[in-house]
Amino acid sequence: MIAIRSFLFLILFYAYMALMCIISVPFLFMPRNILRYVAHYWLGGCLVLAKYIAGIDYKVIGKENLPADAAIIAAKHQSAWETLAMHYLHFDSAYVLKKELLSIPLFGRYLSRMGCVAVDRKAGASALKDMVTQSHTLLNDNRSLVIFPQGTRTAPGQDRPYHPGIAGLYTQNNVAVVPVALNSGQFWGRNAFRKTPGTITIEYLEPIQPGLPRREFMNLLKERIETANTRIEEEIIENRGF
Repeated sequence: MIAIRSFLFLILFYAYMALMCIISVPFLFMPRNILRYVAHYWLGGCLVLAKYIAGIDYKVIGKENLPADAAIIAAKHQSAWETLAMHYLHFDSAYVLKKELLSIPLFGRYLSRMGCVAVDRKAGASALKDMVTQSHTLLNDNRSLVIFPQGTRTAPGQDRPYHPGIAGLYTQNNVAVVPVALNSGQFWGRNAFRKTPGTITIEYLEPIQPGLPRREFMNLLKERIETANTRIEEEIIENRGF
């Protein structure tokens, strides 16, 4: 039954994405303030499909930890799910993403028009400098910035380093960084056909206020995210009786 639901979900998901790419074209020529509403409902539709077809819902914990003003949202990255959900949950946020995504036909154009921060990973130090410059503009415009500090999807229990880009953003912008733990990989695995029904937990943790030394910040960020992630992943394992 799960395999059938997973197959049906993938068919409907990609059909829905293709349809939205086409029917939303006129909005590419409108102001971003209008396009962001389209993106919000577009991504909301993806989450509805995940819930009612694949059986994957979600719950949010710790919303009181989100500052009233713009902040840097540093989230764990385990699957494609949070690339949809984080933008949906943060209405006018901007993603830090790899520049190659802008080359995707049509869809890349939407990413560009939404004002995302595109990073050329091959550019070295200049990429970090450009990312910081773009972040200044967005945060000063009261738009929160969403970044996955490990840079790529990491399976539950897998250890990957936290990249220095998040430290650059933290030290060069006088805003709080909100660590985010989530366990999406236990339901929507990386490159996995099978989608396991259940409820993803996304937890906003205590913000890290500006002013810490770089090394102290990096250690604290990793400690908060990994500790919370281990806890919520173990809760799912215990509930499943594994």
